[in-house]
Amino acid sequence: MPDEKSDLITCPNAECEFQIETTGLVTKCPKCGQDLVGVLQDLGQIRRSRAGIARDDSATTHEYIVRTKGLIKEYVMGDLTVRALDGVDLDVRRGEYLSIMGPSGSGKSTLFNMVGGLDKPSSGTCFIDEVDMAQLDAFELAWLRCRKIGYIFQSFNLIPVMTAMENVTLPMIFAGMGADEMLDRGRELLDLVGLGERWNHKPPELSGGQQQRVAIARALANAPAIILADEPTGNLDLRTGREIIELLKELNDRDEVTIISATHDLKMIEASDRVVHIRDGKVERIDKREDLSIDVGTIDGEQEV
Repeated sequence: MPDEKSDLITCPNAECEFQIETTGLVTKCPKCGQDLVGVLQDLGQIRRSRAGIARDDSATTHEYIVRTKGLIKEYVMGDLTVRALDGVDLDVRRGEYLSIMGPSGSGKSTLFNMVGGLDKPSSGTCFIDEVDMAQLDAFELAWLRCRKIGYIFQSFNLIPVMTAMENVTLPMIFAGMGADEMLDRGRELLDLVGLGERWNHKPPELSGGQQQRVAIARALANAPAIILADEPTGNLDLRTGREIIELLKELNDRDEVTIISATHDLKMIEASDRVVHIRDGKVERIDKREDLSIDVGTIDGEQEV
């Protein structure tokens, strides 16, 4: 696979004229915040983004938005070396809803950390839009995590002393968004997840399901192309968990955001295009949704798989 074209981009702001070499990942000047999209479009490096909650303004139109090749991650604890990932090869299509399933300790969360740029592999490669993440410098890696990937965690990871609005708009500050734009987008996202009236409530004043909805709104803050959801229904009851799954599927269908979910929850299969089974750090098998047989029953009047 040839390397992505990289050009020296000059900021169009006459008072700045900062220069940065980029393959198209960086779309704002790191010095003055000037939008570089027009310059990149003139160079043919970036596609015009879709309007909406999520966007994919990638520098490439490859079928796969995420690719891992021979991914290995080892942890050394004294004399013991534990291989959490053992040669994982995985291709994720643009706009796909992918569920990763496996027992505890199988390597799901470790794989998430690799794809999300939160950790580096011991060997092997992880590509986002055909860009090798290991080749990015600290600034471009931080830019990618902030702009291209949204994270949803099992434990919500909201800041308890901040309101729902403040939690949702926090990533926008790091992206350099203006105050008025942040408030408008924060209201839009909280309305989207059904919490428009709870914008001023802090996490302790919200139920578990409401906190996860705030976390989803926060994940969408900078209109990411990819959402990584690590056990998003793990701390929720049956009804609330199903609502969260339906919300994620709606985002996937309507806004074409790519969703990669690590889960033990069999209900996630209903929303998934493919299910990847991981065991002992390896991909055991990959199933298409239509090839799976799911029986739906009821528990206390609620549907359950």
